[in-house]
Amino acid sequence: MADREGERERSGAVYTARGQVDGEDWPAVAAALNERMAARRIGQQELARLSGVSVSTLRMLQHGASRRVQNKTLEAICRALDWPADHLIGILVTPQPHPASASVADVAVMAVLERIEDHVRQLTDRLTGIEKDFRAVISGQEQQPER
Repeated sequence: MADREGERERSGAVYTARGQVDGEDWPAVAAALNERMAARRIGQQELARLSGVSVSTLRMLQHGASRRVQNKTLEAICRALDWPADHLIGILVTPQPHPASASVADVAVMAVLERIEDHVRQLTDRLTGIEKDFRAVISGQEQQPER
């Protein structure tokens, strides 16, 4: 076994099986997979047929489980969904922002946007009133006889 591993290292071959590893974000892979499937309106059966991956493996990935999935399995799914072959692997190993900090920022941004929308509504109402008054003045001048 040690000889085979040494041979693999010398040949440059990469071990491609994936199991749970610290820092990997399987829930992010599940979210990306589910979003893409929904956007493409493709079900598990169809994706299994297109990718050559079993329905049970797809189901496991869709739920964020991380039992030994090979890179080639993730790559086959990517190709079937018209993604670059390494897309899901990139999601898996790329640190995602902490959800709590993102949601606090989102709430703050939404509050500012709501205030801006309120101000825009108020300005629109004021402009509409000015426009009505202006039209009334113009139409009143047109109706008055000249002296």
